[in-house]
Amino acid sequence: MISTQDQERYARQIMIDEIGDEGQLRLARSKVLVVGAGGLGSASLYYLAAAGVGTIGVIDDQTVELSNLQRQILHTTARIGMPKVESAEITLQALNPEITVVPYHFRLEKSNARKLIAQYDLVVTALDNEETRHLVNETCVNLHKPLVEGGVQGFLGRLTTIIPGEGPCYACMFPDTGGKSSEDPFPMFATSPGVIGVLQAHEALKLLLEIGTPLVGRLLFYDGLSTSFYELEVQRAPECPCCGNFCL
Repeated sequence: MISTQDQERYARQIMIDEIGDEGQLRLARSKVLVVGAGGLGSASLYYLAAAGVGTIGVIDDQTVELSNLQRQILHTTARIGMPKVESAEITLQALNPEITVVPYHFRLEKSNARKLIAQYDLVVTALDNEETRHLVNETCVNLHKPLVEGGVQGFLGRLTTIIPGEGPCYACMFPDTGGKSSEDPFPMFATSPGVIGVLQAHEALKLLLEIGTPLVGRLLFYDGLSTSFYELEVQRAPECPCCGNFCL
């Protein structure tokens, strides 16, 4: 049963026909893991917390730097040097003290990915390197976990939703070449990760509520200079080394 306080907090959301009390309770029981507490993660995490997702895990091994603050809105100048996951926890709990935020201050690797991701209903990737993207994708496919994937650079962004067995996985769309991701910084307009990160939270909430049409088999592209969106339909790759043997 929804408390009186939560009835007030989520009033505008509960009045939506597709959500109501039952949907809000469903969100409260849900667990989402966000991989990355940078630009994409900031926007995704903020709105997942605001919407009332009951348990939110956030994993990131980095600390807050001055150069992050142009786009990573979870963090503040006073928290420079603090682990990003701790900064994220402070911000999210201040916004919504009724939810649980679980910080993981370490790097997601093969040795810990399966155990960590298995605890959650859904994963949101908020990353800037391909190695970890492919690791998360492979783990989600193996565990049959939905994955909301996004990426940004400069004024551009992209977004897709992966449901194992229902559409292409990340490796179908972006095959793993086995190369190492560059650690060099790349250009980023302040609002680009905000646009894509909010859409990632939007997709995640739809999946948790089982409403609407997810971006499965569709890549949504964003061009910030023209403020335009366009879609590309994508198919499963029959010989995909990650999901090629996944039974529909």
